[in-house]
Amino acid sequence: MKYYSTNKKSEDLSFKEAVIRGLAPDNGLYFPERIEKLPEGLIGSGKSIEELGFEVAKRFVDGEIPDADLERIVSETVNFPLPIVEVEKDVFSLELWHGPTCAFKDVGGRFLARCLSHFIQSGGEKVTILVATSGDTGSAVAAGFLGIEGIDVVILYPKGKVSKIQEQQLTTMGQNITTLEVDGTFDDCQAMVKAAFNDSELRSKMNLSSANSINVARFLPQSFYYFGSYEQLEDKKKPVVYSCPSGNYGNLTAGLFAQKMGLPIAKFIAASNANDIVPKYLETGIYSPKPSVATISNAMDVGDPSNFARILEIHNGDWDAVKASIVGYSYSDAQTKVGMKDVITRTGYLMEPHGVIGYMALKEYQKQHDVQGIVLETAHPAKFGDVVEPVIGQKIEVPERLQEFMRRKKVATLINSDFKELKDYLLSK
Repeated sequence: MKYYSTNKKSEDLSFKEAVIRGLAPDNGLYFPERIEKLPEGLIGSGKSIEELGFEVAKRFVDGEIPDADLERIVSETVNFPLPIVEVEKDVFSLELWHGPTCAFKDVGGRFLARCLSHFIQSGGEKVTILVATSGDTGSAVAAGFLGIEGIDVVILYPKGKVSKIQEQQLTTMGQNITTLEVDGTFDDCQAMVKAAFNDSELRSKMNLSSANSINVARFLPQSFYYFGSYEQLEDKKKPVVYSCPSGNYGNLTAGLFAQKMGLPIAKFIAASNANDIVPKYLETGIYSPKPSVATISNAMDVGDPSNFARILEIHNGDWDAVKASIVGYSYSDAQTKVGMKDVITRTGYLMEPHGVIGYMALKEYQKQHDVQGIVLETAHPAKFGDVVEPVIGQKIEVPERLQEFMRRKKVATLINSDFKELKDYLLSK
């Protein structure tokens, strides 16, 4: 299996090379040369998420990790519950927050960390992971890589634009994890990371890789829980749609890959906040990135989503084909707050600011389509307690694994949103 750049101006690489490289030299994202369907009869057979995840992963790893090692990597990646919970008739919440950092990115972070660890141990090279985060990516990556020999992690996050618990998770890991607090937006952080990958001096002096969903080993394992959640549905005859709270679009892209591999998904719903670049594209056919705006669903505050390039690649750049796969909706902060209050009042189920946007988008779609829907509930509500508690009028029980972060001392270096500051920092390490 070879991986090519979506910009088509860089050489094709193996899975190992693409994972270590992260971003292509031409600033494109790596994309597999083929997406194979799973064997007939496997989907819907009641297989475990570990078994299905292995079948998915081995088609993209293509022998570069021995099967026994890959089975272990997949098993360790999903060794926590990933249940679907019925919220109301034909509406299910896929709870992706039962992992160590209470966010869906634990799955991708753990898989990537274990793949890189395998490659580094076999090759002996030292790697520096650069990751920009709008909230949950950084902590999931940090937890996945914590203490792994031969890997240093540098996290960039936008100052004042993540929740307090998220910030504590990002800035208190220690060991091989360092954190940069950037005076800017997530888009600034992401642009700095991309610039670092394409800086010849940095490339000559260190092995840089990415742990954002631009890395193929970060977003591909997110397809595992699409297969795992489908197996949990009792009714597999009624069409199923997936509603994805969307920021950088790695989650939705992973779902599209699952669909290409044979999972019978009738539609994807791109559910966004005020950063509605993709829903606008679906309406107009024009992709117009813009500076992100801060919202209470901060992990989705992305003005130029990286994985849009992969979405276009899957559909051969055809707007009509994209529209046939995906429908988009966007919601304001005011609507998000109303939605959180409404869901818990009517159903007793508590959703956080990202998941509830997915819920509202699903309900809107269901007004005209007789489908069952799965909403990706991407993080534990306690991570956004300062937003959620005033809306619902009650305290949220905070899991002990989150409370532990709140007891630690923040350690972060403040820098401006200037690539030179990041470069100087990396060269000084």
